[in-house]
Amino acid sequence: MASRYEDRIVIKNTDFIYFEQFQNRDVPFVSQYITAKMTEPTEEDILELDIITHIWSRGDRLYKLADNFYHDPTYWWVIAWFNQKPLESDFKFGDVVNIPLPLEEVLSITNF
Repeated sequence: MASRYEDRIVIKNTDFIYFEQFQNRDVPFVSQYITAKMTEPTEEDILELDIITHIWSRGDRLYKLADNFYHDPTYWWVIAWFNQKPLESDFKFGDVVNIPLPLEEVLSITNF
């Protein structure tokens, strides 16, 4: 599968608000990817997916769930995106985490 960064544009961030960080690191700028534009799944999209539920518990990490269900920890962001919780700290013990499958179908929905 293609990397989620494969078709993303890289820009040079020289914004003055980061001037002190640039000086501390002895660099004139930072290269960064532009923000991705991801499509939200429609109800029809969701109906075509298999959804496995997982209860968030002690020791859980998004990369661990991605490795377990997708056999690739780098797809942690798919689970975060699908659950509309971008950070692990957004998940609380006892939360239901929806794991969408198959991965290829989910990726086609995101337009990545």
